[in-house]
Amino acid sequence: MLYAAHFALAVLACYLAAQVLSRSGKLGAGWAWHSPRVAIVCWQFVGLALGLSAIGLPISLGLAPYGQGTGSALRSLAGDLFGGGDLPPGLGLTHLGLVGIGLGVAVVLLGSTARSLLGALRAQRRHRDLLTLVARDDPAAPGALVLDHPSAAAYCLPGVRPQVVVSAGTLSLLDRAQLAAVLSHERAHADERHDLVLLPFTALCRALPGVRWVRAAHDAVALLVEMRADDKARRLHADGPLAAALLRFASVGARVTPAGALGVADGELDARVQRLLTARRPGRLPGATALALATVLVTLPVSLFLH
Repeated sequence: MLYAAHFALAVLACYLAAQVLSRSGKLGAGWAWHSPRVAIVCWQFVGLALGLSAIGLPISLGLAPYGQGTGSALRSLAGDLFGGGDLPPGLGLTHLGLVGIGLGVAVVLLGSTARSLLGALRAQRRHRDLLTLVARDDPAAPGALVLDHPSAAAYCLPGVRPQVVVSAGTLSLLDRAQLAAVLSHERAHADERHDLVLLPFTALCRALPGVRWVRAAHDAVALLVEMRADDKARRLHADGPLAAALLRFASVGARVTPAGALGVADGELDARVQRLLTARRPGRLPGATALALATVLVTLPVSLFLH
């Protein structure tokens, strides 16, 4: 029961950590909005720890009669079931059912991740095929494809061969400096594979569609991903052009991004503009502390499975 208590503690710690991370960027006062890369890593660690703990809790309860660590007990159970050994006294159908529940949670999470990945790949492939038919090169947007559509749109289609796409409406909406900042923002999505960063949280939302804080976690990471891309763009083009571009996108209601893509107008535009125009930068201590705590949090369930 000691190992089950540790897994239960890890689940509670993950929930509390998610609440703290969600509040860390409220009103732009927290460290997460100013250190999005660190915050994204913290979210990934918390999500991984939560998944492992959700799997390990019922398994450790079911394997309690072995009196061993979760990993060792799982290996012992496999040996007893498939090697003709005797199950320990006190291990009955209820215990085996709990082990089955834990393994079922693992299957659901892995299956949801696989479905999310395959769905994104299919959507990207369909859209890439469409682009070959309707998009064109334009010297006004070097390195990007242009769609002849009056609405303002700019997005990155990720993958092995990522593609930045802008609409003709975007070319007429933005000046040269603003367009260059937007293109750099989209290339940042491709370079850092932000689609894969979001994938586990999309899969978690698919697996737990009715859990509000899971959706809140996904939305928080999606906003941090946009802020991270903003940071990459602002290093090359300063804050003003990108902030002005975001305001112009907001003024025309640019929100539509194809499935499987990441768009410049995604996320909370007001928060992103406020962040770009605010000079305040907190010290590194809050982010370093959060990263250290998240590392400890993910280490706990991993060590329980390895024990």
